[in-house]
Amino acid sequence: MIINPTKLKTQRPAQTALMKLRQDQAKRRGRAYRIDQRWLPLSRTSRYLREAVRVSEDASFWSHNGIDWEEMRESFEKNWEKKQFARGGSTITMQLARNLYLTPSKNPLRKLQEILIAFRLEKTLSKSRILELYLNLIEWGDGIFGAEAAARRYFGKAAADLTPDEAARLAAVLPSPLRWDPASEQRIVLRRKNLILRRMGHEVR
Repeated sequence: MIINPTKLKTQRPAQTALMKLRQDQAKRRGRAYRIDQRWLPLSRTSRYLREAVRVSEDASFWSHNGIDWEEMRESFEKNWEKKQFARGGSTITMQLARNLYLTPSKNPLRKLQEILIAFRLEKTLSKSRILELYLNLIEWGDGIFGAEAAARRYFGKAAADLTPDEAARLAAVLPSPLRWDPASEQRIVLRRKNLILRRMGHEVR
């Protein structure tokens, strides 16, 4: 696989590997699949959402080189203990690498590819650009990609206008966006939302 992230400095990806995979999956099931994705500059994304995603997915995002080695070590130990690939330990950069170029399958080879691509992304792009790409391309539900589409679908507003509670809800579902609904009262969503709010330094209601 030849990866050249240089064009990502200025260009918006028309489609990611994950989008293509979801389309193929829907086609095999004989169902239509519409992608809702609206590009939004990082400066117009709610600061609450930027912070909620960071504390939820990658607390050391601004300081690491694409890989959080301590988190990776803890993930390896947890997976070894459970005898399964239960915890990924992926940074925001690694998740972006996976969504852009790979598949969601959990295996050591894909994890190695994810790490190598993450290094290239970090070497080529600024941290702000990586976060902007991530927030615009991450899956947030069935056919929903990116913060703007998610904010409008679940809360009927622009991503720039999200409250801390709404931002925390969106961040809360990122580990399993096809199963969890950020606007719901699902116990796991509420629990994760409250944890994220506390990490952000906001009062839990």
